Amino acid sequence: MTSVSDAAGLAKIADTLSEPRAIGRLSQVCERWIYTCLCFALDFDEQKRSGFRYQYSSYQIEYSRNLIFQVGGHLDQVFQALIDRSRAPLDLKTIKTILGYRRRPRYRRTKRSAEWEVNVERPAYDLTIFKLHCGKLSLKIYSKGERVLRIEAVAHNTLELNCGRSLEKFPEVVSRLKGVLERFADALSCIDQCFIGDDMLEQLPLASRVGKTIVGGIDLNKARMRKVVEAVIALAPSPNGFTAADVAARVGGFGNDRRAPYGPRHAAYDLKKLRAKHIVCRIGHTRRYEPLTNGLRAMTALVVLRNKAIKPLLAAAQPLHPTRGAQNPKPIDAHYRALQLAMQCVFHELGIAA
Repeated sequence: MTSVSDAAGLAKIADTLSEPRAIGRLSQVCERWIYTCLCFALDFDEQKRSGFRYQYSSYQIEYSRNLIFQVGGHLDQVFQALIDRSRAPLDLKTIKTILGYRRRPRYRRTKRSAEWEVNVERPAYDLTIFKLHCGKLSLKIYSKGERVLRIEAVAHNTLELNCGRSLEKFPEVVSRLKGVLERFADALSCIDQCFIGDDMLEQLPLASRVGKTIVGGIDLNKARMRKVVEAVIALAPSPNGFTAADVAARVGGFGNDRRAPYGPRHAAYDLKKLRAKHIVCRIGHTRRYEPLTNGLRAMTALVVLRNKAIKPLLAAAQPLHPTRGAQNPKPIDAHYRALQLAMQCVFHELGIAA
């Protein structure tokens, strides 16, 4: 594990990599490496006589951001809650956990003398990783050490960033990868802390206009529109946005009805509805889309309300039967149980038959 005494100073140095002056510094580093480590390098006189020049490129790059917690126990609480709330919306298939032999401390401990240890198979603390693959780009979050939560964007091939890979393009490569990581973090924040205003809830079913075209409203009581919304939420962290074909592919994977296939043309029309409500927008003049911050929060809130609030309320209208309860109860299970008991009285007063 690498430690640093001045994290703010290191961050300032890292920020200079996205500036044009970083090109000369990196070129000097490459030159020193070539002339000290490689025996086939030409000296400066031979280069000048033959006109030979070295060209440097970056093929892979990683950009990370560390969140440092004062108490290790708080890290676990925040990270596990983030995984629980984002796993279903983002359609995460697998989450990898490597068990450690220590628990993260509830309170900050005094510093001990430095301990050097190399232990890959059995880390000191539990290591939880969830990762999203987007072509040749990867986005992941994992806990590192006692109190560090790391968000990371990896470009396995810098051509995926569409800005070139030569050393002269390195500051732009860093800037674009930084933008990818920030959009990923923003998407996670919107999904984790969702919100919808009363005015948007009332305006969703009404017809709207995109340019000179009038499009219908958004009715989440229809299964097709719900699937589209869930697909857009799942595609929200995509670094380069998503297309109508991407939405159609995910919507097609939700259901088993082969009689009415859902294609890119259907997705384009549904995305136009979302554009009219300022939930998604086009990226420049391309055919790619990305969700807006308020729109992503609103869509996530609607999905959570339907799946986590409305459905349990409707279930409370059914006759209660004694149950053995959950085998591994969580605090939310107790809330749902209390909600069911209370809603029975409410439905009785409103005259809703069970």
